[in-house]
Amino acid sequence: MTIPDWFWQAVDQEGTQHAVEVDDCDVAYQRWGDTGKPPVLLIHGMNAHSHWWDFIAPQLLDGWQVAAMDLTGMGDSDYRYSYEASTYADEIKAVCDDAGFGNDVILVAHSFGGNMSVKAVNQHPERFGGLILVDSGIRHPDEPEPDRPPMGGRAKVYPDKQTALGRFRLQPPQPCENEYILQYIARHSLLPMDGGYTWKFDEDLLHALKGAEREAEDYRNIRLPFGVIYGADSELFSAKNLEYLQELVPQDFPSAGIEGAQHHVFLDKPLEFVAALRDMLAVLKS
Repeated sequence: MTIPDWFWQAVDQEGTQHAVEVDDCDVAYQRWGDTGKPPVLLIHGMNAHSHWWDFIAPQLLDGWQVAAMDLTGMGDSDYRYSYEASTYADEIKAVCDDAGFGNDVILVAHSFGGNMSVKAVNQHPERFGGLILVDSGIRHPDEPEPDRPPMGGRAKVYPDKQTALGRFRLQPPQPCENEYILQYIARHSLLPMDGGYTWKFDEDLLHALKGAEREAEDYRNIRLPFGVIYGADSELFSAKNLEYLQELVPQDFPSAGIEGAQHHVFLDKPLEFVAALRDMLAVLKS
């Protein structure tokens, strides 16, 4: 397996580790870059964590300071007895506050993280300077749900690290040609338990989550600079979804479809994603 130099150069620039308390739980996050530059907060999808962005964040540092967070119930953040979208919105705000990010901070959020970011900009409309959804949005009412297995399930405890690494799978399922990226994420997703290893997410999260439904009104209320990056081959974000977003969001906004990418856009086409993200950040900042 050949690992390109750009990847090593990126992940060698490790973020500093931080945490902020929200409703009695620690919310972990990482930071990179010069505090004098405009801020960006990266937010992961369901059952993921901040290290999914380790090879993306350092590529933005010439123009931005960057943080990436772990929503509670995932990564290195605490688990809760119950989860609410309103609490996730407060976590996003709290990380920005703790990091010293101003009201110009731009949220860049993938999948479920995009849904929670939409909740955040509705709940705290003056706190953020922009929002970029990554293969995230709201399904057109006339478009059926894709036929795919449900996410979540009971977490297994694997006897050793290599066995666990061999069982790492993307959710929702899709192939990814960049095996080195999958292996990197898998190694940062393991939690020692009972003499073996399991994954860093609360297996009860989906069942304990409230208020996470995507509501058309939330998108109608987006008044800040906004954009969308999506996988051109994604099963979860279609042209019809984009048209529906364009109907709902009350201003024109830029969008970029990454050719050859599916739902996990920045794993499939990381360099193309970074180029599109840098361009869109510049547009939203202007």
